[in-house]
Amino acid sequence: MKKHYPVLSFIAFIFTVVFLFSACRKINDFTDLGGGLIPPVDHINTFDTSISVFAFNDTFSFTTDSLRIRKGDEQFLGIINTDPIFGRTNAELYMELKPDFYGFYPFARRDSLKLDSVVLILSYLENYGDSLVPQTIQVHELTQAFKTDTFYLVRQQPLLYGAVLLNAGGTGQTIFPNRLADSVKVFRDTTAGQLRLKLDTSFARRLMNYDTSNAYRSDSAFRSNFKGFAIRSVSSGKAIIGLNMNGLNTKLAFYYKQPKKSGTFDSLNVSYFYFHSGCNAASYVRRDYAGTPVAAAAGQTTQASVVYIQNAPGTFATLKIPDLPAIGNRVVHRAELIVEQLYDVSDTIFTPPSSLYIDAYDSSLSGSYKFRTIPVSLDFSPNSGLNLVTFGVIPETAKDAFGNTIKVWKFNLTRYVQHIVRGTQTSFDLRLHAPFTLKGKTGIAGGGLADFSDPFFPRTFVNPAIANGRIRVGGGNRPTQRMRLRIIYSKL
Repeated sequence: MKKHYPVLSFIAFIFTVVFLFSACRKINDFTDLGGGLIPPVDHINTFDTSISVFAFNDTFSFTTDSLRIRKGDEQFLGIINTDPIFGRTNAELYMELKPDFYGFYPFARRDSLKLDSVVLILSYLENYGDSLVPQTIQVHELTQAFKTDTFYLVRQQPLLYGAVLLNAGGTGQTIFPNRLADSVKVFRDTTAGQLRLKLDTSFARRLMNYDTSNAYRSDSAFRSNFKGFAIRSVSSGKAIIGLNMNGLNTKLAFYYKQPKKSGTFDSLNVSYFYFHSGCNAASYVRRDYAGTPVAAAAGQTTQASVVYIQNAPGTFATLKIPDLPAIGNRVVHRAELIVEQLYDVSDTIFTPPSSLYIDAYDSSLSGSYKFRTIPVSLDFSPNSGLNLVTFGVIPETAKDAFGNTIKVWKFNLTRYVQHIVRGTQTSFDLRLHAPFTLKGKTGIAGGGLADFSDPFFPRTFVNPAIANGRIRVGGGNRPTQRMRLRIIYSKL
């Protein structure tokens, strides 16, 4: 993580502190704070002030992001070439499909089968982006096998692949993402939510010619003969497609006919390879910010008026609140970090993440990963886990000055700020981002640290999926919709 140290002269610092308290005003603000936070009859002098937040944009890289997802998580496929703010996204899918059992021939009969077609079918979940624009999809055969029970890095190509397995001369198959939710009527499989990719029949004949003495003898024997698929978009698309490997619609369908004694053939039959517990899958998501406002803002040492946040694997912002330790001891009734969306017309196509999250950079932590939850700000319950909702990861819906619908986050930092002004807690640099799951050290309000760095550890989800969601929010020096720390307090 890059560190940024804004140059503040001593005179400017003193001016800020004086202005901070001269600007404070007595309040009875039920609408903003929630009814009854400070009852009007208790004669407490309660004040409202806002402290400046310094924000610095940056992008995750191989050294700062080790995101891995599991095979049962939502996987993505497709290309976004035309996001005017966040540039290009390319999502590829790598997966296995296998017979349910070994030691048995998986088709009705091995001899003299008449192959009709073979179709790779994937369970469709959602689109992100402009789904009206068609894309060309290619399916390749893997030349490198999956490792058993391995979670692969999302931002790194997991496996090597070779020949194209699609028909149409290997150029790929054109699909319309907006049509994938429609019902499909095919032999013994009339349903909705299918991405269907017709493969080369020579590939299917190869699999059908194997028997129980080689490929269908065991799982390892099958994997040595067929390692799986790499699926990628090769056109100028505007959307990525969310897919469910565990869905009933994910399978490899072989359509064929069997010979009769009379020399004719039976009616059409079908056999399937499925995605089951013995299969693996991985998404590979590449971001390219070249020539975009994100690229221009990333890594700057001057604070940003616009902050760019994209769902993992994406971007983040470092937040500094240098005036916070200078406030002095107060009774803090409410402290909230306010983050407001800056509306852009492209937001109607490329929508915001479901949730944003802030954590703290703690250099005292051992190991290479130095991030942890904000101290004393998250409670844990055995039944409901961490209280991320009351912490503020889910936004409110509001209107900006022009009437545009926007999202506003209000992160509850009350206990953290109270400890800082009492002198019992260090003020950390914070990080604003849109992670898939919680990672690193998790400090619980009751004390102690839990380590969520291990990919096998039970996960706490922040967003429902990777890849989909991006947003611009106001920085701390923006004239309107600025990022700020609002504090409601009483004097001792």
